[in-house]
Amino acid sequence: MRDLIPADVRARLRSLSLVSRRAVGAHGIGAHRSRSRGAGLEFAQYRAYEPGDELRQVDWKLYARSDRFFVREAERESPLAVWLLLDASASMDQRDGARPDYPRLDAAKAIAACVAELALRQNDRFGLMVLREDGLRMLPPTTGARQRDRLLLELHGLRAHGAWPAPASLRPLWERIGAGDLVLMLGDGLDEAALAVAERLAAARREVLSVRILTVEERDFPFRGGHRFRDPETGEELLGDGAALRREFIERFGAARRAVDARLDAAGVRHAEHTLDEPIDLPLRRLFGARDAAAGA
Repeated sequence: MRDLIPADVRARLRSLSLVSRRAVGAHGIGAHRSRSRGAGLEFAQYRAYEPGDELRQVDWKLYARSDRFFVREAERESPLAVWLLLDASASMDQRDGARPDYPRLDAAKAIAACVAELALRQNDRFGLMVLREDGLRMLPPTTGARQRDRLLLELHGLRAHGAWPAPASLRPLWERIGAGDLVLMLGDGLDEAALAVAERLAAARREVLSVRILTVEERDFPFRGGHRFRDPETGEELLGDGAALRREFIERFGAARRAVDARLDAAGVRHAEHTLDEPIDLPLRRLFGARDAAAGA
């Protein structure tokens, strides 16, 4: 299978960690220790230094005594359950004329693969829900490299088509996502039904994050002369002059995104925007607060 994560992105992921901001009581996140090891607070053990480890974790006093590099490991907070909710409706097949082989669904797949790598490294459970008109496809969360491989296999075979699923088919979503779970929604971010899902999950004390994926043409509207604009889900078409429509489109599209952002803010949903010409790890750096969030933009 083609690797969904470019080498430079994979290297930058080492500086990221999946962190939940929601405390959910005695049995929730941070309430007990796990058996997994990481860059936590309580010392657990030493292990031999490996390429890619952070130098700040090296025990230099032990190096002075043994002339060998060892890394201090500590017990981390209790593992998360991370759900990736991926919109696979027809709008996710939208792509730019300058790069017709890269639909926004491919960007969503790559971001999902990045999150799976982070969860795998932290020994957190991770799972997938694909939302499409023909129903909800689910990979229940668990840990380990085999789970990562199952998720990647599911992503590689995924194609976008149809509309958002009917409300009745979303029942497993409400039943399976538990209190304290972290939910990352990946899609075009403007569908009213998807927004309602984010608000309902947040109201039920699930930690919800959202990444809105835009094409470059949506952001810049570079069209000149006569152009046929087509809605990928409804099939509706509009003929118009690109230059004449540009100012109105950018203003209205910007206003629509600001309105959605305001609703997400009100619901307590962290959110980021990603455009297809940006590094795929950039929205994750924005969401999880890495200091280098502006790098590579």
